[in-house]
Amino acid sequence: MGPAFHPQSPQTQIIATLFAHFLILAAVIFAIVAALVVYSLLRYRARPGAGEPRQVFGSRRFEIAWTVIPLLIVTVLFVVTVRAMSLIDPPQWANRPPDLIVTGHQWWWEARYPDGTVTAGEIHIPVSRRLLVRIESADVIHDFWVPQLARKMDAVPGLSSYIWLEADSPGIFAGKCSEFCGAQHAWMQFIVVAEPEAAFSAWLTRQSEPAQPPSVELAARGSRLFVERKCADCHGISGTASRSLAGPDLTHVASREFLGAGISRNSPENLALWVTNPQLAKPGNRMPDARLSSDESRALAAYLGSLR
Repeated sequence: MGPAFHPQSPQTQIIATLFAHFLILAAVIFAIVAALVVYSLLRYRARPGAGEPRQVFGSRRFEIAWTVIPLLIVTVLFVVTVRAMSLIDPPQWANRPPDLIVTGHQWWWEARYPDGTVTAGEIHIPVSRRLLVRIESADVIHDFWVPQLARKMDAVPGLSSYIWLEADSPGIFAGKCSEFCGAQHAWMQFIVVAEPEAAFSAWLTRQSEPAQPPSVELAARGSRLFVERKCADCHGISGTASRSLAGPDLTHVASREFLGAGISRNSPENLALWVTNPQLAKPGNRMPDARLSSDESRALAAYLGSLR
């Protein structure tokens, strides 16, 4: 993952260019004002024996100038900003279905593709193809933001918003919620994986496949515990009787880079810690403590670790 504010899409390049122009204009204005202040300090400083300076009570020319010039500057800024907005968010979205639906939850992100594939905390997109993304919220106001790829977009309960998501080159791009949404707002992160079209299609095919039955006894025991300990009441696993989506879909959880919306790397040790004591791993999350024994934790972690 590169620098957060290094643009990697046409949309963020427009934003970066607009910001650079604003910054240059602000620097020019600052330089002019600073120069006038310095000139005034030197030209009109008090000198020994000098009398009271001549008082100037107004100048119509100056008053018109410092009214018209800022008005022209603001008008130009308004025009270029509106133009940039029209390029970043073309209005064609109303005439086509979304390519991706992203939903914010406390505190994780769900991504749903048109073929029914569902993932959490990890969004895959093809390089150099613009996707129309519908942004939604399942609970409170969140804010979807991938600084290198797209502008911020609020996820508001009961309201669908739309945004373009595109990457110029392959890579992994960090995203997060940028609207305070609760105790674990800072750990509501995700990644966007941009990959060549063939790799994206292969990933989508794998993700659409149902989970394979465990082939190891320890994982098989974990699959039974998954049902007995009511994990299936919140988590869905395709190919099994677990259909609930109150929590993240776990069909291919072992293939994801991170756990808990970015709280830790997805490793067997961290997975075991998560299922053993989720509140220790991420205080305040909505996953209850199942009070598993160490043997049960290993079995459940082995089952989840087999879901690739």
